[in-house]
Amino acid sequence: MSKEKIKLILNLCFNLKHRLVVKLLYSSGLRLQELVDLKREDIDFDRSLINVRKGKGKKDRVTLFSDSLKNDLLKYYSTNEFKTKYLFEGRKGKYSKKSVQEILKKLGKNIGIKVTPHMIRHSFATHLLEAGTDIRYIQKLLGHSD
Repeated sequence: MSKEKIKLILNLCFNLKHRLVVKLLYSSGLRLQELVDLKREDIDFDRSLINVRKGKGKKDRVTLFSDSLKNDLLKYYSTNEFKTKYLFEGRKGKYSKKSVQEILKKLGKNIGIKVTPHMIRHSFATHLLEAGTDIRYIQKLLGHSD
């Protein structure tokens, strides 16, 4: 997805939780399962880092997040009463993968394309590469071994 399409999706996202879902997928390159498993304690505000625990292959890694995401996260923290340790909560505990997929499906319909979590993750990597980021660094952020 182009940067313009990502911006368009974010501009159409009026629900703070939904905007955070999209921003986290895009600014951190998280996988869908990693996103729903994310706990508040995994976010390091001082260093703008996210500790991804037991990602694909049960591997831990560290990835980054944007400054604009930091402000939205702080707003989200201050307006929510959490019942679990997870960043995103649904009716029965942690947020479901299906809920995230539905958010993206609805946003995609609004701009006329199909949007998946993996497309956003791929866009994160592609835009970093286009900006001149070393491919080995991108590989590390994504949790790829090769």
